[in-house]
This record gives sequence, structure tokens and C-alpha cells, in this order.
Amino acid sequence: MTLPFDRGSAPAPLPDVSFASDNYAGAHPEVLEAMVAANRGHAVSYGADPWTAQLQDVVRGHFGEQSVAYPVFNGTGANVVSLASMLPRWGAVVTPSTAHIVTDENAAPERVAGIKLLTVPTPDGRLTPELLDREAWGWGDPHRAQPLVVSVSQATELGTVYGVEELRALADHAHGLGMRVHLDGARLANAAAHLGVGLGELTTAVGVDVVSLGGTKNGIVLGEAVVVLDPSAVDGIEYVRKLTMQLGSKLRFVSAQLVALYGSELWLRSAEHANAMAARLRSALAAGLAEAADEGRLVLTRPTDSNAVFAALPRDAAERLRERWRFYDWDDRRDDGLVEVRWMCAWDTTPEAVDTFAAEVLAAVGE
Repeated sequence: MTLPFDRGSAPAPLPDVSFASDNYAGAHPEVLEAMVAANRGHAVSYGADPWTAQLQDVVRGHFGEQSVAYPVFNGTGANVVSLASMLPRWGAVVTPSTAHIVTDENAAPERVAGIKLLTVPTPDGRLTPELLDREAWGWGDPHRAQPLVVSVSQATELGTVYGVEELRALADHAHGLGMRVHLDGARLANAAAHLGVGLGELTTAVGVDVVSLGGTKNGIVLGEAVVVLDPSAVDGIEYVRKLTMQLGSKLRFVSAQLVALYGSELWLRSAEHANAMAARLRSALAAGLAEAADEGRLVLTRPTDSNAVFAALPRDAAERLRERWRFYDWDDRRDDGLVEVRWMCAWDTTPEAVDTFAAEVLAAVGE
């Protein structure tokens, strides 16, 4: 029996090292130290505390003086709060069919916020102005949900990264159509590390209006933040955060973690390391790939722009590997009979674990 969140089977015991998700990683020691430091005495609840005030300064440093942060509990909550505050009841979101808000949030934007999602298939998880036009139409037609927001993930769910000019072109096109731009930044740090740019260069500077700023995939315990870059893009977000149950009473502990992550270069160091481990894994597999590739038993299926490696291999090989390692299936409907899997690296992935895993992957597909 598979777990309800599983894309494929996984072993019962939890190994010390996993390539299943960057969510599996523990919290960075600097984040834990920040939480302990925040755990002194009483502080005003619901965000009227010094740590949340400091978070505003941190966010303005990255995203500009106009930006405002609204800490929330998790990524799904950040996306729901963002989109619900950006749209009227008749509004719709155009987004790639692989987007997290479509595939992994149990229809929360639709059920909780009452938002219609208009999905567009993409070859690599990235939306383009031309692909946006497939669903960006019908304004003024009362029979169609009105496409008023475009939502993209950076990095995407397929591990790919939008270039700065690609994001700018998409945002310019969306704004030209009268649409707003939301960015799911669960792995924004990984994208920025890959491109060698700052967080603001990938968001504010290219025309993004609202960001769901990630933390849990990059070393914090829990918590994300909605960062509003253009105040005119949202309406009633303070009320939306509360009514969607995303306003914590002891918000200082969420804010303290985000300050520890983004108030220094910890976000960048952690993301760079995760990306480097994914690149190391891909290189190790590629180095031993020639013989396996000739037999069609191992295929690297997607670019490794961030901290994810996608590969296709026989089901029996994947199951042998799962006797020691956790990872998830991505696509088991390939024409070649192989199953596509996703291997994720995190801030605490070690080179030794990568090298061992790569060797065992090559051995499994060679059997």
C-alpha cells in the first residue's frame, strides 16, 4: 500500500539520507538557533512582534521598499492567500499543467479560494507568452471565468529555471493583457543560485506582482511568506490570511526562521549546495551512462537547472534502489516502458551520499 502523498512505492524504514524531496531534510542549525533566540519572554502575538518587523526590513532589502511580507504556515497556504487576494470571485489563474497549485495542493486554490485554474501543457514546465495566450482570452464573456492572473513556479516542478528575460517577457505580456503575475517561489533560492542573480532581480525587476516565498525546502522548520511586490495587486490580504487559517498567533517563530534564512546569505549558501549536489549526481550518472544508455535502461530526461535530477529506468531497478533509498515516481506512462523518477538534493545532502547513490543507480540498471 502506498502512502497517500506518494507518487510511487517507498520502503517502510526512513533512511538517514533521502533523494525523495528537499522537504525531507531537517532544519539548518542557524535556523534552529534563531528559533531558540526568539523563545524568550512574551512577545505581542499575530505578527506585532520585533521578529516580524525585522522580516519586513529583510524583505525590503531583497524586493524593494514597496514590498510587504505576510508570513504563513506553509506553501499551499502562501499560494492560496496570494491568489485569493489577487482575484475576484469570477477570476481565473492561467498556469502550467505541472504547477504545484494544480498537481499537489488537493485543489486548495479552487476549494478554499473558489478560483478557477486554467491549465496549459508545457514541454518543460515553463510558460511562454505564446502558451499563455492559449487560455488568456474571453474577457467580458460572462460564460467564462475571467483570466486575470498568471501563476508560474521558479524553479519549476520539472527542475527547470526561467531566465531573467524569459520572466520579463512573460510578465510584460501578461500585464499587457491586463493580468497580474504570481510567482510560486518555493524554490526561488535555487533558481537565483543557478542564475547567479538576486531575489529581486528575478521578481520585482521583471514585473512579478506577488511572490510565495519558500523556506521549508531550504532549511527552515515550517513557514513561508506571501511577499506583495505591488500593493495594488492585492485586496484584503490581511483578512484573507486570517480566514484561510494562515495567521499564526506565535508568528514570531515563523518570522525568526525567515529572518535567519533571508537576513543573511544562508538562503544562497544552502541553495547553492543543493544545486551543486544535484549537478554532482547528474555528472556521476552521465559518466557511467554510455553502456546503460545503449541498452535503453537509464535516461536523464530533463535538464538539471536546480536541485532536481529526473531520470527514467526500469521499474525493477527502481524497486531495488528503494530497498535503501527513498524517492518518488514522476511518470510511469512512458512509451518505452521505463518509469520516470525524481531525485532531489537538499541543503544537507553530502557528496558521499551522492556518490554512493549514483554508483548504486548504475549498478541497479546494469543488472
